[in-house]
Amino acid sequence: MVTAVAYCLAHHLGSVPDGIGSAGRGTTWADWLDLLVPFVVLLPALGTLLAARVPRATYLWFAVGSWLYCTGHGVHLSANSIGNVVPGETAHLWDEQVGHWLWYAGVAIVFATLASTLRDRPGTGGWPAWVLAVGVGLTWGTNAQGGHFVVPGLVLDAALGLWTIRGWGARAWLVRAVAVSGAVGIVLAGLR
Repeated sequence: MVTAVAYCLAHHLGSVPDGIGSAGRGTTWADWLDLLVPFVVLLPALGTLLAARVPRATYLWFAVGSWLYCTGHGVHLSANSIGNVVPGETAHLWDEQVGHWLWYAGVAIVFATLASTLRDRPGTGGWPAWVLAVGVGLTWGTNAQGGHFVVPGLVLDAALGLWTIRGWGARAWLVRAVAVSGAVGIVLAGLR
C-alpha cells in the first residue's frame, strides 16, 4: 500500500502550480523534489519483495523495471528542467517522449512484479485498498495522457485485464483491486 500511495503522490509533482516556486538556475523546487521520486516509489516496493521472500527471478524483473523507471525518470527530469529554461523540440523529445516511455514501461514491470508476487497472498484489502486502486488507475491514466503514452498505456491495461481475468478464480482481493485500477486507467487514458 505504501508503494501505491507513493506512486499516486509522487507522480503528480508536475501538477503543482508553478513547481512550488523557483529554486534558482532555471529550476523549480518541484524539479528538486522530483529527484526523490524513484526512491520514494521503489524502496517500499523492494521492501514488499524482501518481506515476501520472492525467488531470485522476481528480483531480476524488479531490477529491469527499476532500471527502466530510473533511467526514464532521470531523462524526463533533466529534459524537463532544460525545457523550463530553453523549451525546444529536443527537450520535448527527451522529456515527454523517450523519458516518459522508459519511465512508464519501468513502472509497468515493477507493478507487474508486485502484483504477481502478492496475488495469492492472504489479505482483506478493505476500503483503503479500493481507494488506492482507484488512485493508481487515475495516476496511470493521467500519466499516460501527459506522457504521450496513451496507446501503450491502453495496451498495458488490456494485458493487465487478461492477467486479472486469469486470476479471478483465486478470489484474491488484490486481483479485484488490480481490475478496478486497470479499468479506471483505461477509461481515463481513453478520454483523450
